[in-house]
This record gives sequence, C-alpha cells and structure tokens, in this order.
Amino acid sequence: MKRLFWKSMSYAGVKSLVIAALSISLITPTALAAEVSSSSSDLQQPKDLTASSAEVFLDEFFSSDVVKPNYVGASVVIVKDGQIIAEKGYGYADASKQKAVDPAQTVFRIASVSKTFTAAAIMQLVEQGEIDLKEDFRSYVNNLDFDNPFDKPVTVEQLLTHTTGFEIRDPQAEDIHQDFDRFVEIEDYVRGHMPPVVREPGTSYMYDNFAYLLLGLIVQEVSGEPYQTYMDDHIFGPLGMENSGFLLEGKLKENLAIGYDAAGKPLELYTVTPTVMPHGGMLSTAEDVGKFMTAFLNGGTSGSGRILSEESVASMEQYRSFIHPLLPDTTYGFEAPFQLPGAGSSPQIITKAGDLNGFSSYLFLIPEQNTGVFLTYNKAGALRNLFYPQFISTFFPQYAQPAVLDEYTPQSPQELDKFKGLYADLRLNVFVSSLGADEQGALSISDTFLGPRSLRQLDDNLFVDNITNQFTAFKLDENGQVAYMKEPYINPLGYSGKGEEAVGFSDVKDSHPYAKYIFALQSLGYYPNDAGEAFHPEQNVTRAEFVQRILEASLIKGSKTTELAFKDIEGHPAAPFIQMAYEMGMVTGNSAGQFEPDRAITREEYAVTLWRLLKAQYPPEIFEDVKLSGITKEWAVQAVQMTVALGLHGPEVQIEPGGAADFHSMKPVTRKEEAAVLFAILTQPTDQIVAAKKAAAEQQAKPDAETAAKAS
Repeated sequence: MKRLFWKSMSYAGVKSLVIAALSISLITPTALAAEVSSSSSDLQQPKDLTASSAEVFLDEFFSSDVVKPNYVGASVVIVKDGQIIAEKGYGYADASKQKAVDPAQTVFRIASVSKTFTAAAIMQLVEQGEIDLKEDFRSYVNNLDFDNPFDKPVTVEQLLTHTTGFEIRDPQAEDIHQDFDRFVEIEDYVRGHMPPVVREPGTSYMYDNFAYLLLGLIVQEVSGEPYQTYMDDHIFGPLGMENSGFLLEGKLKENLAIGYDAAGKPLELYTVTPTVMPHGGMLSTAEDVGKFMTAFLNGGTSGSGRILSEESVASMEQYRSFIHPLLPDTTYGFEAPFQLPGAGSSPQIITKAGDLNGFSSYLFLIPEQNTGVFLTYNKAGALRNLFYPQFISTFFPQYAQPAVLDEYTPQSPQELDKFKGLYADLRLNVFVSSLGADEQGALSISDTFLGPRSLRQLDDNLFVDNITNQFTAFKLDENGQVAYMKEPYINPLGYSGKGEEAVGFSDVKDSHPYAKYIFALQSLGYYPNDAGEAFHPEQNVTRAEFVQRILEASLIKGSKTTELAFKDIEGHPAAPFIQMAYEMGMVTGNSAGQFEPDRAITREEYAVTLWRLLKAQYPPEIFEDVKLSGITKEWAVQAVQMTVALGLHGPEVQIEPGGAADFHSMKPVTRKEEAAVLFAILTQPTDQIVAAKKAAAEQQAKPDAETAAKAS
C-alpha cells in the first residue's frame, strides 16, 4: 500500500515526496525478487574474466530485451589485477539529442557511492593520527548538541558503519531544487537538522545518510579544508580523477547526463542541499571510479599516487557486524551485496549502491579476486539488480553456491513464539512485517509486497523463505528477547525493530472485535502504549483527522503551500495535510470551495479518498464484479468496490450469502474502523490480491472463449 501511495504521487509529480526516504540509498525493488532468483539459480562453469570475455558479457547483457527497458544510458567499468579490462557506454546521456554515453567523459550523479569516498578520506585522517575511530565523534566538531539518553557516545566508527542509533534524517523534498545560486554549507545544514539518538549506539543497523554527512563535516573540521577541496587534493588529484567532484559547475555540469524517471521521462536539471553532499553528491565518470577501484584493490596506490595505506584498505574491506555469518552488514564505507538464493550475501564481496533522482549506481569489489566493477546509469531503477547476479554467476559462481549449513532441528512452535509480532523498518517505519505461524505451526512472515510466506528455520536465528530461497535473520538483545530482524526484499540495508508488546487501552479489551488492529498500531507506536488511557473506539473521525492520519501513516508530510485550496482550513491544525491531500488529488471541496474539516467523514468518503490515489495503479474495471448491498451513492460505487476487494476495512464489512458486501457507506467512520484501515494500509498485500483477481478472471474467461469457439 505504501508503495502504491508513492507510485501514484510520483506519476502525479508530487514533489513533496521526491523519493523521500528512498533518496540516496538503496531499497531493493520487491518486484525484482523473482528476477534476481532466476538470474542466479542456475550455476555454471565459470568463465575467465578477461578483456574479451568481459566485452562479450557486457554487449550481450545490455542488448538483452529484458535489460534494455531498465536504462536510458549506462556506463560500466571492470578492473582486474591492476588494469581496466573493460570500459563501455551504452545508450544515451541525452536521448533527445541521441548523445551516446562515453565512459570517459559522461558524468553521472553517483549518489551514495559518494559515501565510499568519504570513508576513504576519514581513513586518511586516521592514518595521520588526526582521528580515532573509537572516539566520540563530537571530539572533532564544535559544540554540536543533541539528545542521547544512553550512557554511550556515538563514535566515528559507528558513523562509518551505520550503527549510530540516530533517529532517521533522510534528505527532504526541498533539498532537491533548481535554485543554483543558493549555497548551503555542510555545517549549517547539520546544525539545522541534527537528530537525537533513539537506540543504543552500536546495537542496530540503519542505513544512515546523516551519519555520512557528519563524516564529511569531520573531514572538513579536522583537515581545516573545505570538504570538496580536501577531496580534490587528497583523493581525486592523486588518482588522476579529472572528471570528479562535488560541485555542479564547469565541465562536470556540461558533461552531466540527463536524468530520467522510471517511466523514461527526462528530469529537470537540479541541485541539492547542502550544496556539497558528502553522503550523496559526488559527480563522476565510470573511468574515474575505475581509477579509484584499481588503486583500492592495489593496496591503496596506483601509478599516479597513493591514497590509502595497505592497512587502511584491509580495514575498509572487513565487515564490522553480522546479524548472521551469511548476512554481513557494513564495513567502513561499504555494505553487503545483494543476497543470492541459498547463498546469502558473500562476506568476500563489498559493495556500495546509490540512488538519486534520475540516477542509480552500483560498485562492487571482490578483493580476493582483485576484481572491481562499477555500473552507473541515468534512470533510477533495477538495472543493477539484474546485472550483479548475472555477472557473479558468469565469472565467479562460487559466490552463488548454496551455503553449507549444519543439520538443524527447528524449534517447537512454542519456542518460535519469541519471533512472532510486528516489525517496522528502522528507517522507513511504514514497511511493516507481520510474523506469525503458518498452517503447520512453522514461522511465517507477511508484508504488503509479497504477502504471506513460510520461513523454515536453519539456525537459532536464521530462516529461509519458500519463495526465492533467501534468508531472514533475527538479532536478540542481552536478555534473549528478539529485538531486530533483517529481511531480503523490502529493505536489505538495515534492520526492522520488533514492536513493543501492546498493553491495550482502558476501554478496549482483548475480546474487542477491533483489538487486533488497535493493539497492532499501539505496538508499532502509532498510538500511546499506556493501559491507563482510553481509546474511545466509537468516537467519530473527522475529515481532517482521517486525511492527516492516512498521510502520516504513509510518511507523507504536510504541504508548505501558503495559498490554501479551501477557505475553511485557514488556521486549522490539519491544514498542511489537507492541502497536501488536495495537491495529490485525494480530496476535493464542495461547490462553495470548502472542505468541512471538522465534519465526520463517511465510509464512502474515506473509500473515495483512497480510490482517487490508487485508481491509476488499480483500474476500476478490475473490481467491476464486486457486488455491493445497502446504499452507496453512485459517485462512490467504484471506490467502495475497490476498498472491499482490497480489504481496506475492518470486520464491519461481511460478505453476505448472495456474495454481496454491505459497506455501510453512509455511516460515519469511527476510531475503531479507522484503526482497521490504517492497519490494512500497513499490512494488506494489495498487489497479490489484484494479481489473484486477474488470474481468476483469466481462468474464468478460458471456458467462455472455448465455448464460443466451438459454437462458431
């Protein structure tokens, strides 16, 4: 459901989301799970990686009908044994001008691959004795205050490994803009956005853009040089990286590829805030990144200069945390590769992915093979998810071999109880996984993307699913209680935190028909977890309240527009959310230009609010066969049909003996019913439901077609 909100807004051009939390990071597209699996399932005899075999591989890959829709232009470089053995461009840097990609000259926004270079700068200063990785990072910045309720400081090492415990601080919509005259300093941005610590430092893994922004500030403060100047003088210059930098100016701007959205539409040229982004603002070419990889794999030196000691390189190659030996987390500047079915994420491979509007990249190194690959392309999307497993299975299939595990007797259903509950992604808490038991009593997991699937236990904290044979693992705290989960589909770059045990409300007992939904949201932190508070389940929900809660549950912030669409929301506390809902096409006013924010919202109105956002993704004809009883106004029928079919409601909607559903369309929405809707948005596998409906319709159509053919 969350993905649908994002898709719909993307197509509508709602800049407020911008890829919100997805900017400058990797969230593996769930739809690619099967593709990744099929790409790497059939292991083969390895081919020797040579200049000729690399070129053949690249040409065949980029000419594939499966691959071509996933890029407009792409640039790739492969290095081995100190040499660039392949360097090629495919497609266009500017499709409208038919300008081909040149791997030596075409500049790309390499997004979070920038973090690897920032980490290298930190390690240079460590070598010089200027930085101690175990030291409180505040030792290297001036008077930076933030809340930390734990008796542990945040160290430089934890910044490097995404284990700070910070509250999420991702780039915001307004950080991507067209005001090229505005220059925002790193320090000013940090002081204006500094997050508190909300988890004990060093205990959890959450992909942390802000941590690397702080590392850039540390480089600047310790060296006494502006960050971009330091990188020019100490990284890019010594390696001869003449087409790399952090400022969008000169030849970097002139040679920058046009960025394209997922639909292939060109994006306007944009700049970012802060103007120099150590965590995601680097501009470079494939050839330049190839120079860095060559030096790194050669112990930190190249023919043109040394940037790191051999000890620093070895330190950056070493994984610092594992939720399980098959599932490493991060090194200094790198992260684990994509999982391969049955094999997990090889700790012998280090990678870095990056995404920024219109651009995606993937760098991966296999130090023991003295091999590195960098792929960058000007269309955000899944090209790398196809490239990586195919490259590995072609040249290094040993890293895709199924893991050999000791025989293990799965725990009893009672012992598995500790894993059950709701888990919310630490970075994007709208990504919720439900852990329960399947029909055989084994552990099962479900989310909005893939729906339910069984988990077979392989180790005390390791499970494998029955869809693509990939691993899910859990981390226990010092008391033996399950604290975190790492799964392979929604967000492999980070943990999900287990929700608290819900204590309920004074007026909602365990036997209440809506307790399941109310307690779940309480567990996830949407409601206060205080048994002494009353929930008021029968209280009506206003139009303003419903809109605000739906948007907040989807991580969508209120609009900053001052010219409001409705006359009667001026000064209303929910006005920014109502305005955002209007900009997204979710709500309209009455003939008098009013929204009536404090009027109770009816059930058919809430259905229409959701339908307006989702109908582009789920066309109304899919739900034409949904039968309704009771009274629903004509303008709301399609919306109610969709809402019933997708299960975006509570137990008040029942299918009657004749197959029709009474949605109680004219009644106001109560708090208990709103809780059921919010829970469904977080957990209902709507894509799976629609796919099943389409398959059933196709199956039904076959006999009819056969009968018609016989009759003719």
